[in-house]
Parts: sequence; C-alpha cells; structure tokens
Amino acid sequence: MPFPSSGLLKVAAAGGEESMQHVRQRSLGSSKGSSFNDHSITPAVLDQLNVAQEAESNKTALDALGGLSGLAKELEVDLKHGLKDRQVSELRARFGANSFPEAPIASWLELFVNALKDPIIVVLIFACIISLVVGLIEDPHDGWIEGTAIMVAIMIVATVTASNNYNKELQFRSLEATSKKDERVFIKRSGALHFVNPEEIVVGDLIKLKAGDGIPADGILVDGDGVKVNESSLTGEPEDLLKKVDKDPFLLSSSLLTDQGSSPEIFIFVIAVGPRSQWGKIRANLVQDSTPTPLQEKLEHAATVIGKVGTFVSVATFLALVVMIFKPPGQPARHPDGQKITSELINAFIIAVTIIVVAIPEGLPLAVTISLAYSTRKMYKDQNLIRVLAACETMGNATNICSDKTGTLTENRMTVVELWAGGQVYMDMKAAGSELKPKLKSMISINVAVNSSANVLFKAEDGTVLARPKIVGSATEGALLLMIHAWGLHFTHLKDRHFHKATDRVFPFNSGKKRATALIHKKNGGLRVLVKGATEWVLNDCTAYTLSDGATMPMTPEVRAQIDAHVLSMANRALRTLCIAHRDFPPGEALPADWEDVPPDHENLVCDGIVGIIDPLREDVKDAVKTAQKAGVMVRMITGDNIHTAQAIARDCGILTPGGLAIEGPVFRNLTPAQLDELLPRIQVMARSSPEDKYLMVTRLNGANLPKDKASWEEKHPGRDWEEEKDLLLPGYYQEWNASRGSDGGHVVGVTGDGTNDAPALKAADVGLSMGITGTQVAKNASDIVILDDKFSSIVKAIMWGRAVYDNIRKFLQYQMTVNLAALILTFFGAVTGMGTPLNAVMMLWINLIMDTMGALALGTEEPTAALLNRRPYKRSANLFSRLMVRNVVGQVVFQLGILFFVLYRGPSLWGVEDGNYCRSWTAASSRTDVTWEFNGVGYTCADFQLVCAEYFGGQSTGECYSEMLKYWTTPSRFESTCDLRCDAFDFTHYTFIFTSFVMCQAFNEFNARELFNNYNVFRGLTRNPIFLVILTVIVCLQIIIVEFGGKFVRTTPLPLELWAWSFLFGFLSLPVGLLLKICIPLKESPETFFGYLLPDKNEPLPPELSKLVISSEDTTDADMSDVSPPIARVHNDTHV
Repeated sequence: MPFPSSGLLKVAAAGGEESMQHVRQRSLGSSKGSSFNDHSITPAVLDQLNVAQEAESNKTALDALGGLSGLAKELEVDLKHGLKDRQVSELRARFGANSFPEAPIASWLELFVNALKDPIIVVLIFACIISLVVGLIEDPHDGWIEGTAIMVAIMIVATVTASNNYNKELQFRSLEATSKKDERVFIKRSGALHFVNPEEIVVGDLIKLKAGDGIPADGILVDGDGVKVNESSLTGEPEDLLKKVDKDPFLLSSSLLTDQGSSPEIFIFVIAVGPRSQWGKIRANLVQDSTPTPLQEKLEHAATVIGKVGTFVSVATFLALVVMIFKPPGQPARHPDGQKITSELINAFIIAVTIIVVAIPEGLPLAVTISLAYSTRKMYKDQNLIRVLAACETMGNATNICSDKTGTLTENRMTVVELWAGGQVYMDMKAAGSELKPKLKSMISINVAVNSSANVLFKAEDGTVLARPKIVGSATEGALLLMIHAWGLHFTHLKDRHFHKATDRVFPFNSGKKRATALIHKKNGGLRVLVKGATEWVLNDCTAYTLSDGATMPMTPEVRAQIDAHVLSMANRALRTLCIAHRDFPPGEALPADWEDVPPDHENLVCDGIVGIIDPLREDVKDAVKTAQKAGVMVRMITGDNIHTAQAIARDCGILTPGGLAIEGPVFRNLTPAQLDELLPRIQVMARSSPEDKYLMVTRLNGANLPKDKASWEEKHPGRDWEEEKDLLLPGYYQEWNASRGSDGGHVVGVTGDGTNDAPALKAADVGLSMGITGTQVAKNASDIVILDDKFSSIVKAIMWGRAVYDNIRKFLQYQMTVNLAALILTFFGAVTGMGTPLNAVMMLWINLIMDTMGALALGTEEPTAALLNRRPYKRSANLFSRLMVRNVVGQVVFQLGILFFVLYRGPSLWGVEDGNYCRSWTAASSRTDVTWEFNGVGYTCADFQLVCAEYFGGQSTGECYSEMLKYWTTPSRFESTCDLRCDAFDFTHYTFIFTSFVMCQAFNEFNARELFNNYNVFRGLTRNPIFLVILTVIVCLQIIIVEFGGKFVRTTPLPLELWAWSFLFGFLSLPVGLLLKICIPLKESPETFFGYLLPDKNEPLPPELSKLVISSEDTTDADMSDVSPPIARVHNDTHV
C-alpha cells in the first residue's frame, strides 16, 4: 500500500509529523558524524517499518532509511558480528524489552468480594441481616448473637475460598513463568552465538533461525533465498508466505519459519520487541476465554444434579419447620403472634438456604483445580511441561501412544559403526579414513560436510575441551561429521572450501523424498548434486556406484542385490542406514529450469557409500513400554526408518509383540478404511512413514478431523467421486467411522512429534506430546505437553499422573457425597420429627468448609502410585461414580445416620443430657418483679409456666398472669399462645454431641475416601501426602476450639471428656465399617467401564484379503505390493517372542 499523497511519514512522537525526505536525509546524510547516542532512530520511526498488512509501505520506509544496512548503521550494529555487549542495556532502555506486561491477577480482596457475590450467599446474608434486626427487637441483650454468628461463619468461608483461589492463581502464574524460562533461541553478539531466553532479545539483535523455529521478535531478513513463513497466528491465513530480501523481508513474532530455502542458516535483524511488535499489539487486545476441561464439565453436571437434590431437601425442610411453628408433634396447636411467626420463619429460611449452600458442591471444580495445579507442578519435576491443562487429565485415559523412535525410544546419540563403500565394508571408522582411497574418501567427506546444517563443538565457551563432542542440530548429520572428523578431516574447512553461499544451494531434509540435497559448482564449471538420505529411497534412484578408486560403474542387478543384502543385514542389527550419492552435470549440459528451487536429485544418481548408524535404546525404555502395555495402552512406533531396522528396534524394546504387525507407510496410506480397521488392533510399527501417515493413523483412531459430509470429504479428496470412493479412501468419513466403533467410541490418542510436519498430527491427537530437546517450536506450539527430556518413560509418568488426577477427583466426590447425604438426611428428619435441626446454620457452614475447601486440599493432592498402571484406561463415556463408590458412600451414610439418629433420639436418656437445645435458665417479668427460674426437667412448655406464674408472680384471684408481650394480665389459656420467655442460659450439650460425632465421622471417613477400590489398607502411602495429615489435624483442632469456646455464637456447650471419647469412637468406627463393606460386598468395577488394548493374539488369523499383505517372521518372500509406490512396501507379521 503506497504512502498518502502528502508524502509525509507520520511519527508518533512529540514532534508530530516528519517528512519522509527528512528521515532519508537524516539517516543517509548524517553518517559522517552520527553516533549511537544521537537517537535518530526512535521507536516511532521503527513503527513505520512495521505496520500490519502493509509490506510494500514498510519496504518503502526501510529504503528511505537506507535499507537494512542504513538502519543497522544508525543503530551502530555490525550485520556480520551483531551487537556489542555494552549496547544491549541501552537498546533495551530505548526500545523496550522483549516481554509482555502480565495481566494483573485478581487481588485477594477482589476474590473475597466475588465469593460473597454468589447468589445463594447473598440470599443467606440478607436473611442473616433480617434475623439480626428481629433478634434485637425481641431480645436487645442477646438477640444479635445468632445473626452475627452466621455472618461471621460466612466471612470465614469467603476468606478461605478467596485465599485458596488466590494461591491457585499464583501457582498457575508460576507455572507459566516456568514454561517461558525454558524457551531458548540463538542470537549473535560480538561475533559469537549465544543460546538465550527470548526475553533477553533487544532491538538490533541478530537472531539465528532454522526451519521449524518460532520467530520471537519482529525482524528483517538479513540474507536468504526461498525462505517461507507461516503467519496464520497473526493473519489467519494458512498458506506459507515467501520472504525475499528485496521485496518482503519482514518476519513477525509468533509466526513460524517453515522453510529456510537453500540457505544453510537464517539471520533476522530485530526491529520490534514485546508490546511494540505486531504480535504484542494484537496480544494487548486479546480476550482469552477459559475453556473447562472434560473432567470439569462432567463434574459441573454432577454438581447440578446434586444441587437439585439439595434444593429439594431444603424446601422440604423449610416446610417442615414452618409446620412445627404452629403444630409441634405431640402438642396442641399453637397460635403465636406475628412477631413470633416472623422470627421462626426467618430461622427456618436461614436453615433452608444453608442446606442449599452445603448441598451445592462448589468443592468439585475446586478439587479439579487444586489437583491439576498440584499435579502440573509435580509433573514438571518428572520432565512433563503441561501447556494445556486438559491434557493432564486426558493423558490418564490414553489408550494409544504413537511414538517416534529417534530420541524418544533411543538416546539420539548416533554413531557411525559401519560403512559400505567401493564394494568394501569398514567396521572401524578411524581405520577407514586411512584405508579409503583419496578420491572416494573426498567424495564422501565433501558430501557429508557440505550437505549438512549440523555442527559439532569440541570445546566449551571457556575454551576447555569437552569430554564428549556436543552435536548442535541433527544427531544423524552430527554422526556423519564425527565420522569424517575421525578420518582426520576438518568439516568446517571442507565446507568453506567447496560451498559458496552466493552461487551454491543447500536443501534441508525433505520428508517426502527422504533426502537432503546440496548443489555445488565445480571448478570446471559443472554442477554436482550431493544427496544423502534413506537408503531404500536414494538407492532406488541410483543407476551407478563408485568403485574404490573413484571410478563409476553401472548398477547391475547383481550389484544391487549384493548391496540390498548388506543393507538388510545392517537393518536386522538395528542399524539405521543412509545412502550417500551424487550426480554430476558437466559444463554445457542442460539443467532443469527450476533447479534452484527443486533440486534434480531423484534420478541417475551414483551411490558413493552406505553408512550404518547405531542409536542405542534408552536404558529405561523397555520397562516403560512394558508398563504402558500392562496399563492397557497400545504403544506404536512410527518412524522413517526402513522396515527391517524398525522391526529390530521395536522388538528389542518390547513394542513389537507376538502377533503384532509392522507396516510401511506406502501400504498404510493405500488401505481402505475397513481394511485399516481390521489391522489397527495389531499394528505396532509403521516404518518409512510420512507425517501424513501419522496424521491418518491418529484420525482413524480417535475420529478427529474426519470429513463430516460430502463437501468436506471432497475437499480432502479433490477430483474423487464421493458415491463410488467414500468407503475406499482414508481417512474415511465420520459417519462411517462412528458406526464402526459401536458404543465404545474412539480411542484417546497421545502422539509424539518433534518436527514442523508433525504439527497436524499433534493437533489431531487428544494429547500432543512434543520433544523438549529435539522438537521444533512449531511442534511445541502444536502440542499439549512438552516432554522436556525426550524420554518415553516420561510419557508413561504423564499417564500415571493423569490417572492420579482422575482418581483424586473421584476420591473427593466419594467423600463429599457421604458428607452431603448424611447432613441433608439428618437435618430433614430432625425437622419433620419435631426435634428441630440438630445442625444449625453455623454448624453446617463449618461442615461445608470441611467438605469443600479442606476436603479438596486433602484428597486432591494424593500422589500417584505404580498401582494406577495395573488397570486399563476408562472409556470416554465412563461414569465418574463407580459401583464401588456407590457401595462405599451408601454404606458409610447408613452407618453414620444410624449413629446420629441414635444419639438424636436416645442420647438424652442414655447420657443424661437435656433434649435438644434446652433452655436451662429463663426470666419472666411482671409488673411487680422479675423472677429467674431454673428448670432441670426434660423440657418446658407454656403450660409449665402457668404453675410458675401462679406460684411466683402471685396471680390475681382470677388466675391471670401478666404478659410482657401483651402488656396486660391475661388468663393462663391465652398466656399459652403468647409464651415469650427470655432464655438466659441454654444447654446445647445434646446437639453439640451430635455435631461433634458427625464431624468425627467425616474426619475418619476421609481415610476411607482415599481408596476407590477393594484395598484394605486405607493408610497406604499416607506419609507421601503430608497435606492430608495437616488438614485432618486442623479439622480436629478447630472442632475442639469451636465446641469448647463457640458458646452462643455457634450454639455449642463444652462437652465432658466422656462425650468427646464417644464422639471419637463413633468416628473411628467408620474405619472398620469401611473394611467390612469391602469384605462383605466385594464388588468390582464393570468391565464395560474400561477401554484400551490387550496385546495382539499371534494365533488369530488375519482376514484372507489382507493375508497377502503379511509376511511372517519365518517367511522371506515379499508381499504382493505391485500397486504400491516405491521403494519396498511390506507388512510384516511378527511371531518372535
């Protein structure tokens, strides 16, 4: 887009507008006396080079400053050596840091207020205020106590909730900081490369990038040809954009470098960082919605159901209490006055609302959050960096892990141990350097040195010699560089001598063609194509081979057969093989028109040698694979290696089991959906696979991204006929896929990936697992979990942690349901039987605190055990509440209610306490005197007071008594209906005993809640969860304080030691009851609950139509693959033990 016709360049600075000509004159004409401190380049000037969607205008603005060289000169940056260290702090001060201001987390006070804004809590507060007012009218001396006590309890609950939410936010903020801390990028300063955190980048830095890297700041391409960038994160456009130095050299932060073209290395010059970058400006306006995880959605549904039940009980209890106001059980109907009715109705309403507060399980989402936050932090220590919170829980029910080989199953420490060249086999690489003849040695070494983007460091930055050389870049290319280093050759010098950046080209490894290529101009004017890649593919394109003296001979069928036999021998010894080849174009020979963009590397090649590379298995991989298989998880190895190498390695690490299949990518992608569904339960290895094959595997397993209808199918299969071929072409379509899966649904798939091309498969997987060491930024951005150490055993740990999260939530659900049901039923039956509500509002709020926040903390932080991997994963549709949990909950509720009802109805007579909340001392006033009467019977009524009235007040001859409420003398019969005595001293012992017994039952039952299955030992692993013990101790100590010192505020009376002992005994009995339930009702989880794989049965025959695709381990004949594209397509049926 051209500049406005006024020709003015707008600069957002104090000076207002500045002409483009002035900018050009200042940038170009002041070079003599310019200095870094002139500050002629301001942030506003750089903004004009970096306007979104205006590449042409940006380039014009850059040219006005003298191009990149002029801009660098103004900033005193050497484009070859980068910034000097002394410049960094000054440039950061001028142009800002490459970090974004974090959105402030809600303050504790905000969270506290939010907790009080809950609609139910608001209603409860309103009812408390009315209760407080009415109470003060009725009794100015003590009427404030009950309303105030409930209000204090509400404030305590809100305080604990706010504190917990605040700590949760701090934890997640800390996790985000940890994730950012691990990011690294190469920059060049003072001529040396430094591996730094992106936040250390400043304007003027030179960033080194390679294909697959994320771009950490806005910059200008310094040099390069064929560079492509994906800017979909900024613009939404999925297509890669070509960047050129002379046309559109601007690369933007948050975009991805997808192709570095023919340039061995890419550098960009930084012009904007942090908030001033284009991503920073977009980020400032982003509104991020938090998406609930699948488990949270299930729990929210459960909470809704439980809340409805609680609401029903609440209404029923309220109605029962209202009836009791007018007609207590076993007593004549009462006719209280309006003030009395109002007071009683308010109390009943408070109880009803409190029941809803207790019933609504706010603790369920809280338990998920606490468990995920705790587990995420712990998983980081186990080398799992969680990028997407849902992945933590999803991983627990994974049924498939599709794993790469290199670096995940193997150590990615590659060494060349064998070389075939000139018809000879060399097993000692150092000796090979002296035995190879010069010409052949030169051809191989130049190919290795030039056709490589890797480097090998032999010294640390301080100059000390490393104990083991450090490979930077591809481990495979590093192994080849070390091979020629052992020959006494310096690969850097070779590359400098034979590769000329201005005229020659390097094409990085192409996963479609399975090769990397370099084009170099020879001294005689010809062109040499250097190729290295997968042996089956490159060797298939060879028509000749090099003799030991460097001469070229045609590749006869006999020679090819000999080479194939040797390649097979190396592959069967788990060696990865690469073919090194070349092709010469003599001077004057016509080259393809597009040779600079598409190298002529696919025909008429000359084989110079074949190397065998060993990559040892990781020490822990065999045990990890076995553990995963025992857990019902199918482990599949997807690799680019040939079928023989893949089989050997898979068999060695235990992935390929008897009855399992190995298949090659070309076969896989040409199967029909029905054929693939037959083979999927047995496919354990896919060799010579492409990223597309991996993607197809994932979509066929979990149904992700399958075409939903005809239009979307035809979009995936252009030019194909829907009606004729919809059932024949992968990946199939959703309706067909869903019908073939039955009620089980799709699998839960975890996929590992490290390359840019793995991004689609990582996105399609239920859990994408990228590699922290070898993974590109593209792969990491597409993943849900980053495996920091690249180890397969860390993936198994992620499964274990995921199952721990899932089980911890179910433990909490089991515990909360027990508390909920016991409290609701006790309160309801107490009301309808005329005993009032044994648990008052303050007590129930305390129980709510125990059940929600403290229960979530205690049970949500249980650490995983190896026993979690002894079962198969749960189905997607599995109910959170298993039948074992139903047994445990119902059994405990029945036991607890039995104890509590016994204490409620028989307690007074057995333990010699007063019935209910009994008024031990009250005062009645008359016109003559005030009299306080102590009563120690089993209760009192207005009729009892009539006798007292006559005895102590000296009633009139008519038998009338004076009523303070009515303010006149009245008959005893009328006095009954206006009984309004003021209670001076309550005896709360009975209900305090019930309250304490209830809490002790919950405290001891929390041990039972730790077990979901039939394990008898509920104390197992308790020492690994100190939080549980601390929470339990806090509950018991606070219960003692509330009972002994709560008084009128909580309506408790200090209990004698005997009743404390009984309360603890009742609670303790929950433990043997839990044990008896498991012994007497030994239920098991329904097999229909579980999903996952059992290992293939080697005796199960394959369908006849697929048998021709299978080669057993005893059979050496090739399958009929006449319709399959090169190089060699086989499905192998493994019968080795």
